[in-house]
Amino acid sequence: MVEIVSNTSPLLYLYRIQVLDWLPALGGDVWIPKAVEVELEEGRRRGYDVPDPAGYDWLRIVDPDIIPSEWLTLDLGRGELAALALALEHPRCTVLLDDRHARRIARSAGLDVRGTLGVLVEAKARGLTERIEPLVDRLENTGMWMSDTVRNRVLALAGEEPTGKLRGT
Repeated sequence: MVEIVSNTSPLLYLYRIQVLDWLPALGGDVWIPKAVEVELEEGRRRGYDVPDPAGYDWLRIVDPDIIPSEWLTLDLGRGELAALALALEHPRCTVLLDDRHARRIARSAGLDVRGTLGVLVEAKARGLTERIEPLVDRLENTGMWMSDTVRNRVLALAGEEPTGKLRGT
C-alpha cells in the first residue's frame, strides 16, 4: 500500500538539495498523480532542473478515481487537487504539500500532511542526516522562501539551534 502521496514542490525542492532519495526510506513507495508528472515535464521543457519520475523505481504515477467536486472551486493547482484527492482515497498515507492553503484543506479533510521542511525533520529523526540546518539553507538558496519564525521553529523541532551563520551563504 502507498505510504506517501506527493505534490510537485516537495519533489522539486528535495531533488534540488539532493535528498529526494530519502523519501522511500521515510515511507516506501511514493505516488504522484499524472498532473504532477505533467508539471515536472513542463518545468523540464522550460529548461528548469527538475526530477524525472521515470528515473526513480520507487515513484509511481497513480491518478485518483475522482476529485471531490467541491474542491474544484478552490484556488489550487491541478497537481495539488489530484494529490489531495489521491491521498483522500488512501487515508493511511502522508500527503506532501508545501502550499499553505492546500495543507489547510488536507488537514480539514483529516489527512496526515507534511511539507518539504517536515520531511527534513523526519529524516533527521530517522538518522538520515546529522543536521538539517545546511539543508534548510540550501532550500532557501534554491528559491524556497520561509520566514525566520518558520526556519527557527523547524530547526527547534529537529533539536538544532541556528548556527548564527548568515542565511543564503
